[in-house]
Amino acid sequence: MNLEQFKKKVKKIPDTPGVYFFLDKNKKVLYIGKATSLRDRTRSYFSPDLGAARGPLITSMIEKASSLDWRQTDSVLEALILEANLIKTYKPKHNTDLKDDKSWNYIVITKEDFPRVLLIRGKELQGRTLNSTSRSNLEVMHTFGPFPHGTQLKEALKIIRKIFPYRDTCTPAPELIAAGKKTKACFNHQVGLCPGVCSGEISKTEYRKIVRRIVLLFSGKKPMLLKALERDMKSAAKAEHFEEASRLRSQLFALNHIQDVSLIKDEYRSPSLGLGTAATRIEAYDVAHLAGSSHVGVMVVVENGEAQKNEYRKFKIKTATPGDDPGSLKEILSRRLGHDEWPMPRVIAVDGSTAQISAAERVLREYGMMIPVVGVVKDEKHRPRDIRGDRDVIRGRERDILLANSEAHRFAIGYHRRDRNKQMGLR
Repeated sequence: MNLEQFKKKVKKIPDTPGVYFFLDKNKKVLYIGKATSLRDRTRSYFSPDLGAARGPLITSMIEKASSLDWRQTDSVLEALILEANLIKTYKPKHNTDLKDDKSWNYIVITKEDFPRVLLIRGKELQGRTLNSTSRSNLEVMHTFGPFPHGTQLKEALKIIRKIFPYRDTCTPAPELIAAGKKTKACFNHQVGLCPGVCSGEISKTEYRKIVRRIVLLFSGKKPMLLKALERDMKSAAKAEHFEEASRLRSQLFALNHIQDVSLIKDEYRSPSLGLGTAATRIEAYDVAHLAGSSHVGVMVVVENGEAQKNEYRKFKIKTATPGDDPGSLKEILSRRLGHDEWPMPRVIAVDGSTAQISAAERVLREYGMMIPVVGVVKDEKHRPRDIRGDRDVIRGRERDILLANSEAHRFAIGYHRRDRNKQMGLR
């Protein structure tokens, strides 16, 4: 497939996450890859320095390829899972030639009363058992992979574990009791990543439900998983198990709005692509009021370094007290997250530091969201002095974050003035 053929097709390639296929003249799959942006990633294969950037195997593959196809996904996480399932099905020569079987990454779910979810290398997997010293005699119930990207797979597991907490290393309570040991919650349970296997807070039946959900997700059956969660949520609500229904609702929301900024960051910082930092949707929030009157808030959006003014939104503060900026922010975010039809941001920027960041993070946790929050700290003249938050999230996005923060302040002041003038009968 030459550059001219690609140029004819590039307009059809979406700027969305997904998986792409290079095919030979007989429609045999030569290579499968995943991308945050299908358009940007496939374009990189036709750059002048492809040989230096990707090596002779990929250059050879491009020379053999006669066509290109793709499948869109809703998130990079789902693209990562789909890529592994398709590589397992088609075993493309130019994927398998890049690594030997022992160096691939796999996810296994063990065959135990309380199954573990483990990330392993191919050399640890032998049929239906694990053959490493530390995991000897462990039978395997499910295997997923091969996954080409070990670092991204680790990040993906962090995302999945926040949605569906699971056991990896802790000892189940029944085994501890049988050994005459006290049952104590492990650290992962304390931070919400283990459902309480080690402290006896979850039954085998309930834990198996979590495992089944993880299996559906890694099998690429997200629609089936969503239906099952919705059914279970309605059943729990009907039985007046409201805490369980709320937890299932949060899982549904999180799956429908998967926040995988860490996966995007990892892919777009790959030196072999030369693509820079990923395009990111940033939402910024600000509040304005004067002596308790005209208490308002706003949301603005910056994408690809440009303000998306048609997506700006206004909020009249209804419950928070004027002067309580964290409380106002909490109200605005709660109302914003009720709009499933609005695209979800990759980063949220707030005006302020610890109090404002903490308020936003509390709301996001309630909704089962894992969106990173950054705060813009100002000096006495209201000029940006610092950006607080995860440095990996901030790095490379400073300009966009400051633009979003500045736009939020401008938009909030303008809305406040118009609302105040309206209350005073002025134009």
